[in-house]
Amino acid sequence: MRTDTSPGALPARAPLALVPGEPVLDVVIPVFNEEKDLGPCVRRLHEHLTRTFPYPFRITVADNASTDRTPEVARGLAAALDGVRSTRLEEKGRGRALRQVWSASDAPVLAYMDVDLSTDLNALLPLVAPLVSGHSDLAIGTRLARSSRVVRGAKREFISRAYNLLLRSSLAARFSDAQCGFKAIRREVAERLLPLVEDTGWFFDTELLVLAERAGLRIHEVPVDWVDDPDSTVHIVRTATEDLKGVWRVGRALAVGALPLDRLARPFGDDPRDRAALPEVEGGLARQLLGFCAVGALSTVLYLLLYSAFRAGTGPQFANGAALLLSAIANTAANRRLTFGVRGRDRAVRHQAQGLVVFGIGLALTSGSLAALGAATADPAHSTELAVLITANLAATVLRFLLFRAWVFPERRDTPVNVKDDIR
Repeated sequence: MRTDTSPGALPARAPLALVPGEPVLDVVIPVFNEEKDLGPCVRRLHEHLTRTFPYPFRITVADNASTDRTPEVARGLAAALDGVRSTRLEEKGRGRALRQVWSASDAPVLAYMDVDLSTDLNALLPLVAPLVSGHSDLAIGTRLARSSRVVRGAKREFISRAYNLLLRSSLAARFSDAQCGFKAIRREVAERLLPLVEDTGWFFDTELLVLAERAGLRIHEVPVDWVDDPDSTVHIVRTATEDLKGVWRVGRALAVGALPLDRLARPFGDDPRDRAALPEVEGGLARQLLGFCAVGALSTVLYLLLYSAFRAGTGPQFANGAALLLSAIANTAANRRLTFGVRGRDRAVRHQAQGLVVFGIGLALTSGSLAALGAATADPAHSTELAVLITANLAATVLRFLLFRAWVFPERRDTPVNVKDDIR
């Protein structure tokens, strides 16, 4: 995966500082062999923006290596209409086109839409407004909201809902519609986020949204009216295959903490009083307890399965030690990422070493319990061994959580801000 080289974290959200005469919005239309639809699309969009959009705008046609008259049509539109420009890429890929144009644009809000204009343009201003005001970082049109009105065939409806269900189950995505060709992003967010996105094709949208959501950025959703284009040239099977590969790649990167998403985090609020109050708030104890219990339950199941497997060929002490060691490594890794929100590989080895110390305490408790059971009963039943181990593990679990929270993964608290000094 790429690494983000942009310095520092994002600043607190704020309304855009508009520059008179400079475009606020840059709408990109990526096209490949669209000589027929490009002219009507751009003219209709230009007329709508001129009539309804309260800020200066730009429309950029991004030609993805077309082999028909599309480049000629694009140049003609740029010459005939104010605020329209065209650019040519020698390689195909919607994601590649958006990355190149967005990276080079000077507009504070960047958007894109499909050339077929399936989405009703009346949703464009509601899409952009939360980004201009500073409320949100990204905005997407959704065809799956209750108030959306969508006209399309049963096949595409099924594929769209199945894909979004896959994203929810595999990547824990909470946004409702990944592939609607109607999205916008603030430029300073794009500058930090684009270097992390690898895909250059149709999965670009999904990857962008998943990483933004995992980084804690705010995604605004706008219900849209959408009419399917029956002449769409999208190859469904090939696109679905590439999307599945992308889901696996991104899921694996997130699981191992290979992405520096903490650099995308926004500060809490834009008022110094908000930030000053934060250190006094007990952060996330309930959430951490729930996460720790969930990880602990899975770890216990893993431990018991491993113990039973090892016990079939060896003594109880070795089986207990091996099972506890392997489950402890998995438990520390899972709690590091899921319970305490530690991302990346920084201090990962140290955390595992500290986790092994905690493991040693658990081993002492459980081994001591087994030894006591052996002293009390010459040949205890397997079910009795398991009952004793479960009881000992419960006691070790409480101590493990306290040690994880206070020693292995302590909260980093910045020095409180003096509100008077900050305002002064």
